[in-house]
Amino acid sequence: MKVSFILGSESDREFVQPGVKKIAEAGVDSEVVVHSAHRDLPGLLAYLKSLKGVQVIIAVAGMSAALPGIVAASTDIPVIGVPRAVGPLGGIDALLSMVQMPKGVPVATMGIGEAGIINAAELALRILKISAKRGEL
Repeated sequence: MKVSFILGSESDREFVQPGVKKIAEAGVDSEVVVHSAHRDLPGLLAYLKSLKGVQVIIAVAGMSAALPGIVAASTDIPVIGVPRAVGPLGGIDALLSMVQMPKGVPVATMGIGEAGIINAAELALRILKISAKRGEL
């Protein structure tokens, strides 16, 4: 079982630490990678094609929802989007973008900020628990 935290920027690393800690405390492996949908789309797509053993992706977005949306459109792994409270709108733009993904691009969307990253980790653990009960892992 493994959870991947995909960040659009190195500056997101500290923000995800409470979620990474929650995943680790549950005994689940995780990885934290930085791949910008805007600045390195080929790198992001290559990373998604290379995934092995990842059952849930938590994608962090600030000022847009390009990262969670592109990830969800490019893989069938469940994607949880977490908007950061950054930019002139304080994350509202990312939140609204995530909850308005087009049909066929599912992104489970958490609240803005620290509660959002912790809830994303909790949802990821629940998804993994259901999958394990069904013998899908």
